[in-house]
Amino acid sequence: MRKSALTGALLATTFIASPVLANDNVSKLVSDPNNWVLQTGDYFNQRYSKLDQINKSNVKDLKVAWTFSTGVLRGHEGSPIVVGDTMWVHTPFPNIVYALDLNNDGRIIWKYEPKQDPSVIPVMCCDTVNRGLAYADGKIFLHQADTTVVALDAKTGKEVWKAVNGDPKKGETNTATVLPVKDKVSVGISGGEFGVQCHVTAYDMNTGKLAWRAHSVGPDDQIKFDPEKTMSLGKPVGKDSSLKTWQGDQWKIGGGCTWGWYSYDPEVNLMYYGSGNPSTWNPTQRPGDNKWSMTLFGRDVDTGVAKWAYQMTPFDEWDYDGINEVILADVDVKGKKRKVAVHFDRNGLGYTLDRHTGELLVAEKYDPAVNWTTGVEMDASKPNYGRPYVVDKYSTAKGGADVNTKGICPAALGSKDQQPATFSPKAGLFFVPTNHVCMDYEPFKVSYTAGQPYVGATLSMYPAPNSHGGMGNFIAWDAGAGKIVWSKPEPFSVWSGALATAGDVVFYGTLEGYLKAVDPKDGKELFKFKTPSGIIGNVMTYGHKGKQYVAVLSGIGGWAGIGLAAGLTNPNDGLGAVGGYAGLKNYTALGGVLTVFSLP
Repeated sequence: MRKSALTGALLATTFIASPVLANDNVSKLVSDPNNWVLQTGDYFNQRYSKLDQINKSNVKDLKVAWTFSTGVLRGHEGSPIVVGDTMWVHTPFPNIVYALDLNNDGRIIWKYEPKQDPSVIPVMCCDTVNRGLAYADGKIFLHQADTTVVALDAKTGKEVWKAVNGDPKKGETNTATVLPVKDKVSVGISGGEFGVQCHVTAYDMNTGKLAWRAHSVGPDDQIKFDPEKTMSLGKPVGKDSSLKTWQGDQWKIGGGCTWGWYSYDPEVNLMYYGSGNPSTWNPTQRPGDNKWSMTLFGRDVDTGVAKWAYQMTPFDEWDYDGINEVILADVDVKGKKRKVAVHFDRNGLGYTLDRHTGELLVAEKYDPAVNWTTGVEMDASKPNYGRPYVVDKYSTAKGGADVNTKGICPAALGSKDQQPATFSPKAGLFFVPTNHVCMDYEPFKVSYTAGQPYVGATLSMYPAPNSHGGMGNFIAWDAGAGKIVWSKPEPFSVWSGALATAGDVVFYGTLEGYLKAVDPKDGKELFKFKTPSGIIGNVMTYGHKGKQYVAVLSGIGGWAGIGLAAGLTNPNDGLGAVGGYAGLKNYTALGGVLTVFSLP
């Protein structure tokens, strides 16, 4: 490892105390690769580290340095964060936060355990996961399952402020991380399966006072669209762009939740994220495009006003939730270097857009099994520009309620769910954990009752046919060309977040519990280690006292592992995932362990 990559370790336990805005504070800390300040590594969501002590020639020698049990036995998504000599680790519900001393193999400095009503658990879709903490300006930010946003003193664990972001009695919960930028911290909301009108909300970082809220669907003032200035595919969206695409007042229970990841470009002061499925899953009950569910947004961080929006799956018929991360990078597109936003959607298409304008540059399948669409219209002169061409055979609306449409690829959990990809500027490629899963989908009529499930479909899932027989691939993707460079098959979906490093190594975890390292050039496996439980957490790295470490949370759960996490056996439970992933029980069991690796 170069010495320059280690100087930040001298920060030790001294926290930045100067009264700078969090944007400056976070950017300064992120610039030192020994820290891991945000869940996504940096504001661009690249999940790339400049640390290079661990490289492709010595990664095979990695050993366990130390471990830590969280004491919770549900799905562990997200990752630890590190600043100086301290690591902070979170858990699923009840969302415990631990501060650990890196000078003493993770000795507990403090523990924060919020008091939450356990009645929130059955309201949470797809396990009680939480995607993790963020650090800014001497504070740790946690968004709890019950939607309470908490700022903790990073040194003591004492509450600085609290804010309530939603109401679980209406089906509003949280599983996502947070985005601290400048003097605000932005958070999302879950509840698309309960008919919630979802939103992103910004709170004052120092006081917890609400700064702005932008819904995904509804009137212009609620979604913070300027009819003349907010753009979509190069044109102003116009007045009532959302309301015109919903029947009656269906938008009030329209979904479009925001439980994924958030990125930020300081050059244009925009935050980027995707919105989720429209409610209900029965498409015949909500005719229209259902804007702006299934949409990528570029919003002004200070005001919340949208600069641009692009709807990927109008009139979603398959629960292709659009919340997956938006990765910001500079990429060659048709021979020209572009500042882009790259998004691997649940619908199986990899999108490359100009991140400043929202111009659509690339939209291609990143799993050959995708069959619900033949592709996206890329000719801007056509009236259906930017829309996918739907294959009638796989439309769940054509047959109406109670008709079982079979063989749809991908399944509702998508060619990729929330598990974040990584971008290596060194390799010029994106490395993507994917699901290789198809489904049968049968809608049925459902009535809305606040706080009760509002799904309206029965699903079953299974591996993509006529393929390698497994349920996952780990791929390298060229976002400028929209092509797979290489693909590494896996027996189960790859549900872990990936990590690329300057040491020419790419890490990811598997549902059976393996941490793996591969060569970014060809996907050749360089290292693997079986952790105590299946991995749905995200691999991260940090440096401490001249040494590079790699860490990952294991603990089976999430949507793919909900059968094990919640003890479900009916194949159609877990919105269809229990049957598809029943074989996992032969490889792993519940856990909740942080495993930290280093070279001997």
